[in-house]
Amino acid sequence: MPRSRRWTDRRCTGRPRTDLASDESGSASLEFITTGLILLVPLVYLVLAMAQLQGGAMAVEGASRQAARVFVESPTAEEAVLRAERAVEFALADYGLDAADVEVTVECSPQSARCLTRRGYVTVTVASRVALPLVPTVLDLDDRASVAVHSSATQQVSRFWSADR
Repeated sequence: MPRSRRWTDRRCTGRPRTDLASDESGSASLEFITTGLILLVPLVYLVLAMAQLQGGAMAVEGASRQAARVFVESPTAEEAVLRAERAVEFALADYGLDAADVEVTVECSPQSARCLTRRGYVTVTVASRVALPLVPTVLDLDDRASVAVHSSATQQVSRFWSADR
């Protein structure tokens, strides 16, 4: 029995052979995967970078707030400085930051020889740099690809504060 011409001109697809050269079946999924990867990689990096920056911002904010609180509740100025340093170390350790990389500034208002005076204000400022993720350390790129974050917190010394506690 001779084969029909329809069978030999068509492969298993059921289309004539002339259409096979322009066949695009399956290319939409390939285009979707390629476009998805091109868009997904920067999006994932953006999420990682924003999470890193948010963590650094929350770390310095918490460190400054806690340092100001323990500073105004200390019995002496010397102990206040030690307690504030310890509070900064603890707050930064919670977020995985090194306390050696931050700059802590304590300012007192009104300006006097003693920082702890009744109803005086103590402002603690904590500043740091947060490195962006996946930046190589070669050619000092990690230093250039970092964002400065800082926070200040002000607390008032109690009107009942005394050095005799």
